[in-house]
Amino acid sequence: MPAKGSSTTSKASRKTTSSQPWLHVDGTQIQEFGTVRSWPLGLSDEARSYSCGRLNQILADTQILYALYKKHHWLMRGPTFYQLHLLLDKHAGEQLELVDQLAERVQTLGGIAVGDPRHVAEITVIPRPPNGAEEVPAMLSRLIEAHETILVACHDAAARAEEMGDDGTNDLLVSGVIRTGELQTWFLVEHLVDTPLVETPHNGHSDRSRPGMK
Repeated sequence: MPAKGSSTTSKASRKTTSSQPWLHVDGTQIQEFGTVRSWPLGLSDEARSYSCGRLNQILADTQILYALYKKHHWLMRGPTFYQLHLLLDKHAGEQLELVDQLAERVQTLGGIAVGDPRHVAEITVIPRPPNGAEEVPAMLSRLIEAHETILVACHDAAARAEEMGDDGTNDLLVSGVIRTGELQTWFLVEHLVDTPLVETPHNGHSDRSRPGMK
C-alpha cells in the first residue's frame, strides 16, 4: 500500500508542462564550420575533412549558379524569351537538387554544410553580376562561365577523392554535378551560335523560287 502523501509528492515532482513555445532562444554552437566529427564510414579523418572542404566550395558555387539561373529566368528578354525562360527554370530546378545532394554529402561525412546565403557569398568564387538586366548573350555567357568554374573544381576534387578512397564523393561529383553541368552547358552554348532561324536565300532568292522547286 503506498505511503500516505506519496501521490501528492509524485504530482508535485512532475515537470510542469505548457503549450507556450520557447521564443528567442540563444543556442550554443555545438560544431564549428570546417570541422568533421568522428564517423564510422571506413574513411580516414583526413579524407573526410578534405572532401568536406572541397564539397562546401562546390556547394557554395552551385548555390550561386542556382540563383543566377533564377535571376536570368526572370529577367529574360527578346524573341527567344519563352524557350529560354522555361529552359533556365528547368536548369535551376536541377541545380537545386544538386545543392541538396552536396549538402547532405557533407553532413554524411560528419561536416557542416554551408547553408546561410551570407556565408555562401563570402566563400563563392563565382563573380557577382550587375543588379540589373544584361543582354541575353551576356546572361548566357555568365551561366556558362559559372558552370565551367564548377566543372574544373569538380574534376580535380573527384580525382583526389578517388585517390583517398572516398568513392561516395567521387560518384556524386562525377555522376551528379559533372554530368548535369556538362549537359546544361551544351544547351546554353548552342543558344550562342549565330545561325539564322530560316535558310538564307541564295542570291536573294529562296530555293522555292528556282525552276522545278515546289
